[in-house]
Amino acid sequence: MRSLTTRRLLRPSSAACLAAVLLMAGCSGDSDGGEDSASSPAPSPTREPGGDAPPLEPLPEGTPAALKPYYEQRLKWRECGTIGFECTTLKVPLDYGKPDAEAELKLAVSRKKATGDGGEKRLGSLMVNPGGPGGSAIEYLQQAAAVGFPAEVRERYDVVGMDPRGVARSEPVECLSDREMDRFVTTDQTPDDTKEADALVAAYEDFAEGCEQRSSGLLGHVSTVEAARDMDVLRAALGDDKVSYYGASYGTFLGATYAGLYPRRTGRLVLDGALDPSLSSRDVNREQTGGFETAFRAFAEDCVKQSDCPLGRKSARDAGERLSAFFEKTDAKPVATGTSRELTESLATTGVAQAMYSDVLWPELRTALGAAMKGKGKDLLALSDAYYERDADGSYANIMYANPAVNCLDLPPAFAGPEDVEKHVGSFEKASPVFGRGFAWASLNCAYWPTKATGEQHRIEAKGAPPIVVVGTTRDPATPYAWSQGLAGQLSSGRLLTRDGDGHTAFMQGSQCVDGAVADYLVNGKAPEDGKRCT
Repeated sequence: MRSLTTRRLLRPSSAACLAAVLLMAGCSGDSDGGEDSASSPAPSPTREPGGDAPPLEPLPEGTPAALKPYYEQRLKWRECGTIGFECTTLKVPLDYGKPDAEAELKLAVSRKKATGDGGEKRLGSLMVNPGGPGGSAIEYLQQAAAVGFPAEVRERYDVVGMDPRGVARSEPVECLSDREMDRFVTTDQTPDDTKEADALVAAYEDFAEGCEQRSSGLLGHVSTVEAARDMDVLRAALGDDKVSYYGASYGTFLGATYAGLYPRRTGRLVLDGALDPSLSSRDVNREQTGGFETAFRAFAEDCVKQSDCPLGRKSARDAGERLSAFFEKTDAKPVATGTSRELTESLATTGVAQAMYSDVLWPELRTALGAAMKGKGKDLLALSDAYYERDADGSYANIMYANPAVNCLDLPPAFAGPEDVEKHVGSFEKASPVFGRGFAWASLNCAYWPTKATGEQHRIEAKGAPPIVVVGTTRDPATPYAWSQGLAGQLSSGRLLTRDGDGHTAFMQGSQCVDGAVADYLVNGKAPEDGKRCT
């Protein structure tokens, strides 16, 4: 994706894209001049699961005395939001290494109690997280999980969402004003000269400075490891012996991290649209470029068969070239939208990326692109705004700030500076000749982050955990299928469930095969056979 923050891994409602760099790719030609079929994913990198990355070591099973007040706290629930939901707050230490009652965080939690009669059939709590990083688990719970999960899951589990530290209702990270954010997302991410490269660097520096000014005390303590430790405190406060969990996109990294830290407290975990924790930040961004390449090609191959395709009716390759030409034209002259805002190249690219998350959006993208190519950019701008979670009143959701805060803490920067980008841009352009240069530059933002990374790439084995179901979609743009293969291969009890299809994640995306397998595991404990495939 081509944006100015760091990697984001979800779709609308906690979506991902350019301003959040796990990148978006376009349609590119093959080295032999042929065309790949959209029915197959891009070739997976050849590597052993986990590679040479060190293992994530589990934490001691006992509870340190300094943490007992948190583990023994009693939650006070109250009715909230839609009828049937309860809310509370969970206290956790800002710094697990130095617990201090004067430096605590209050994390927002919501639940929808099991709809069944209870008794022996009740299975405890099912925690959920929609990804991001930065997506609101409470919003996801109240708008999707509590009504969209299979009835047998909702009957047996209290479905629970906790906004992670720094996210939404839980001590949110803040960085820019809405007007500043409007300027930020229009910054040129494909610099043609030193002046434009300097302007891009200045935008990253201003963003980082804004975060430091508004959230300095929090920025060093929003890592995924700390969020996973918060999950264990919540487990104890809920009265559960083990964590059962559904996580999508970045939520898979959070869930896998929990399993790595607490394998013997891990229950039934489903990780849908997985990240591979053994990859460096640079590899993550480069491989996601290939994921969006695969997704765009699937869209393009469908588009050229439609009478209203604005990218021509010739071939997917030709469609990619036409899209590239449109972006170049928009870079030179932004498109009018009928408002005070113009559709810049960066916003246009984000709008296209938004539609890669689900094939349901493909018709809308065809219409929006067709209008933009005729000088009317309002609809493509609307797709971009949906991606950035920009409301009609011009306000932005916290996800755009929480995302880089987490990502820049979890892994060292992909690049050290502009010269480093130029050195490696060729590999991004190989992954996607049309979009690679922009994606490489979008990977630069963490180089200017005010807080040094505390995490590193590692493999997660979670030895001693029960079966962990990893679900991968073959043409997933944001979390390439190879990542699900990689995570399932690292986990000592990993079971890979594959959906042959388009879009980001697989559960509740229309596949009865996937939904049935996930529900059977969560309710009956019957994990699918490793390698099971669905459509």
